[in-house]
Amino acid sequence: MPVITKRAAPGFVSPGFVSEDDLSTAIAAPLVVADVPPIGTSAGGPPNPARAAGVIVPDHVAIIMDGNGRWAKLRGLPRVAGHREGSRAVRRTVEAAIRSGVSWLTIYAFSSENWRRPAGEIMDLTGLLRRYLRSEVAELKQSGVRMRFIGDRGRFDSDIQGDLAAAERDTEANARLNLTIALSYGARAEIAAAARAALAAVHAGCLDAGALGEEAFASFLATAGMPDPDLIIRTSGEQRLSNFLLWQAAYAELVFLDVFWPDFDHTHFDAALKEFARRERRFGASKD
Repeated sequence: MPVITKRAAPGFVSPGFVSEDDLSTAIAAPLVVADVPPIGTSAGGPPNPARAAGVIVPDHVAIIMDGNGRWAKLRGLPRVAGHREGSRAVRRTVEAAIRSGVSWLTIYAFSSENWRRPAGEIMDLTGLLRRYLRSEVAELKQSGVRMRFIGDRGRFDSDIQGDLAAAERDTEANARLNLTIALSYGARAEIAAAARAALAAVHAGCLDAGALGEEAFASFLATAGMPDPDLIIRTSGEQRLSNFLLWQAAYAELVFLDVFWPDFDHTHFDAALKEFARRERRFGASKD
């Protein structure tokens, strides 16, 4: 399995869609992790080889799920078939994250730019989102998964907005895995909104402008209270962040996998974790 790797650099900006030629989303994923064995044992595959070898496991893994449309096209199937198969990959990934001991998993399900997609496809995907929110949250709660959503949820219908809030509320006591789903999300918009919020705080007298450093600014981001991702994985062989967690990715390790998202499984997840463990992370400091 080809693994293409590259380190992130501060200030890296890559605008655009989650994918330029297919909608990289699995928002319809039946994220069911019921009956997952204890961490370190088999779940959808053999025990994690990285953990078994005693290597470092990232605390926070973020994934740009790319390749659903191309996967379907290669098989002569409609695009929706790729999205449905991609949902199975989400389930496998949640299980793999739990099994590996990863505490935070963030998936890029739907970008702010993806609203430009054909109306029929958007309708199908929002319908799938409704279905999963109303049928799978109870099992996620039982499995110890806490759900969060980041992005402009105001663009969704009111019933979906209510379901998103309910899913967060119903799983907020869980701590086995923190699952964050980026919906209608764009990093540039997030940073701009944070800047406006910080400016408003200054004008309200709640914040001294001179004290607005990186840590204070991060508290205005959608990911406030979350650790920055240690590892960002992108599937399909594309090598860009596509407007995903630009601020938070400043020192993330990037792993680009030459596999379409619907084919992603625990072996790819484990390979990415092994590659992460091989990296030397200095955060700008000298080795000597």
